[in-house]
Amino acid sequence: MNILVVEDETAIADFVQRGLEAEGYSVACAADGVEGEEQALKDDVDLVVLDLMLPGRDGLSVLDTIRNQKPSLPVIVLTARDAVEDKVAGLDGGATDYVTKPFSFDELTARIRAHLREPSQSDRIQLDAAGIHVDLLTREVTLGDEAVHLSAREFDLLAYFMRHCNEVLSREQILSAVWGYDFDPGTNVVEVYVGYLRRKLAASGGPARIETLRSVGYRLTDR
Repeated sequence: MNILVVEDETAIADFVQRGLEAEGYSVACAADGVEGEEQALKDDVDLVVLDLMLPGRDGLSVLDTIRNQKPSLPVIVLTARDAVEDKVAGLDGGATDYVTKPFSFDELTARIRAHLREPSQSDRIQLDAAGIHVDLLTREVTLGDEAVHLSAREFDLLAYFMRHCNEVLSREQILSAVWGYDFDPGTNVVEVYVGYLRRKLAASGGPARIETLRSVGYRLTDR
């Protein structure tokens, strides 16, 4: 599946492109509205991730052109504009979905899968591993029959572990995937949130399934 990312901030565009390519998508990027509109109208584009504040041509104008010429093409707005009136304008303008920055990469990919509506991808909106069930759209978590109440960042961290169950994940991998491209690499936030997650999983009746591999990283295990 081919995804077009229309984003003028190079660091964000690179972050999204690398992440989506790791998920198996073919990704092209456009750095302004004019180029973005031109590429979006090509036949091989399956979904567009669109910023609103773009040079050359603003995102809402690009969205309007896409809706007029390719009404069924999914367009996910990804923007720092988080006011209610901005969301209303984007959705009324024809956006398929609206995600605000800063954003969770796992949530963005879940929404992409949902809007591409591939049968082979639909099950991945629901994650099951180590006795834990995660719904990426409703953001609900259960361990056995017990609901686990997580903060937004704890949820994103668990979802990342679930996607890579039984794999060893380095601190740097986790920091990049869950906290984003511009987070301070010297922070101990990964260690802190792994501790939070372990305690909440244990409190819900399950063992601490997240292993620490000293000097290597962490692993969620179902073995």
